[in-house]
Amino acid sequence: MEEDDSREHVVPGSENELPTADVRGYDFRGEFDFHDLIASYETTGFQATQLAEAVDIAERMQDEEATIYLTFTSNIISSGLREVVAHLVREGYVDVLITTSGSLTEDVIKTAKPFKIGKWDADEAALRDRGINRLGNIFVPSDRYVWLEEYLYDFFDDFFADEKVRTPTAFARELGETLDDEDSVLKQAADNDVPVYCPALTDAEVGNFLYYYRQGYDSEVGIEILDDYDSLIEDGLLAETTGLIAVGGGVPKHHAIMTNLFRGGADYVVYISTGMEGDGSLSGAPPNEAVSWGKIKDEQTNYTQVEAEATLVFPLLVASAFA
Repeated sequence: MEEDDSREHVVPGSENELPTADVRGYDFRGEFDFHDLIASYETTGFQATQLAEAVDIAERMQDEEATIYLTFTSNIISSGLREVVAHLVREGYVDVLITTSGSLTEDVIKTAKPFKIGKWDADEAALRDRGINRLGNIFVPSDRYVWLEEYLYDFFDDFFADEKVRTPTAFARELGETLDDEDSVLKQAADNDVPVYCPALTDAEVGNFLYYYRQGYDSEVGIEILDDYDSLIEDGLLAETTGLIAVGGGVPKHHAIMTNLFRGGADYVVYISTGMEGDGSLSGAPPNEAVSWGKIKDEQTNYTQVEAEATLVFPLLVASAFA
C-alpha cells in the first residue's frame, strides 16, 4: 500500500463546505444576557441545541394560539418544579394538564407540610425506622401521609355527598378549590378553569384512601374515567391547533398523544425525557415514533426531544419561551 493511500484512509478529504451554522457557544465577555445565552444553545450542540429547538417550538405554539397540553409525572411535583407548573397555569400559558395520581397527593401535602432536601446515598433501613420516605435526594416524612389521609377523608364526605360516582377531573377541580396556597398546581388549575386529567387516579395514596373509604364508609362511591376520556378527545377535536409539552413519560404523555390521534395528531410537540428508546417503552419513545402512529403530525420542524433531566432544563424552557 502506498503512503498516500494510507493517508487517505486516515484523513479523507472533503471538498464541499457544509451549509449549516458554525458550532459556537455563548460569549461571556461583556454584560450577561440570559436570552442571548439560550439563543446560543442553537449552535452549542448536543442537548443544548435540542433545548433551543424546544424553545422555538414552544414559542410557535403560542404564536399559533394553540391549545397547549402540559403532561408531567409526579416526581415533577415532588421537586421544586411544582412552582414552575403552578406559574404556567397561573399566567394562562397552558390549557390542559395531564398527570399522575402522585402529583395530586403531593401537591396537597405541600400546601401544609414541605418536602425536605435529603441525599441520594442514605441508609434506607434507618430511614424506614425513622418514618422517612426517599424520593431520590428528597425526603418525605410519613406524617405527611397521615395528615393527607385525614384531609382526604373530610374531602371525600363532601365530594361524594350528592353524586356517588365522580370523574378524576371533578376530583382534581373540587380538591383544588379547598386549597389555600398560591404555589398549588391544583388551586391554580381550579381558579383558572384548567382541567386536570388523571387517568390513573388510583395509582397513589388517593387510591389507597378511596379503597379504605369505600370499604369502611360508603360502598357505592366510585371513579368514572371514560367521561373524562370523552371530554379530552372532543375538546381536542374542537381545537384548531394543539401543542404538547411532555415532561417525563408514562400515562400522561401517552394520554395526550393518544387523544390527539383522533384529530390527526398534535401540531407541535416538545418532549423532555431521560427514557431510553432501546427498551421499546412509551416513556423512551421519541416523537418521530409517535408520527408513525399518527399521534403527531408529520412535519420536519414541529417536534423535538430534549434528552435531559427535567429539573435542569424545564425552568430554562419556561424562562425563555414563556417569559
